Amino acid sequence: MKRFWKGMMEWKTAASLMYTGAMFFYLFFSWLFDNRTVSTTLLWTLLLACIAGSLIQGVCFSDWIIKKMRYTWRSLLFVVLFLPALSFTAWKAEWFPTDNMGAWATFIGMFFLTFLVMTIGFDIYYRITGRKYDGLIGQYRKEKGESGK
Repeated sequence: MKRFWKGMMEWKTAASLMYTGAMFFYLFFSWLFDNRTVSTTLLWTLLLACIAGSLIQGVCFSDWIIKKMRYTWRSLLFVVLFLPALSFTAWKAEWFPTDNMGAWATFIGMFFLTFLVMTIGFDIYYRITGRKYDGLIGQYRKEKGESGK
């Protein structure tokens, strides 16, 4: 039961962070396009998308359900699950003119661009963190080797 509550807290935190990021983008583009009104439908559907997205992210990138899977396959699974969920939400909430194919192309393009930037960012972060820990382990082994003589 303790593991369940820990997972719930992680999921809630991820959903909150994702929603905060979505609100930042919403505010930025509202400012950019001089939109002075707030759509409560958009706010609620963004919350729903963030809740679903963080749950899908938890399923794909943690060991909640999938214990062993390569990161590449996890990423593909995330895209396969999240893009349709996000597209369905955008369609039902009419985030943009849904009969406009250019709007859909922009939406899907932005999804993949965001996914690519996030993936590269995490890859860089993990490489830097990995090098940091490799250095610390090397330093520890060196100190242990010197004190063991």
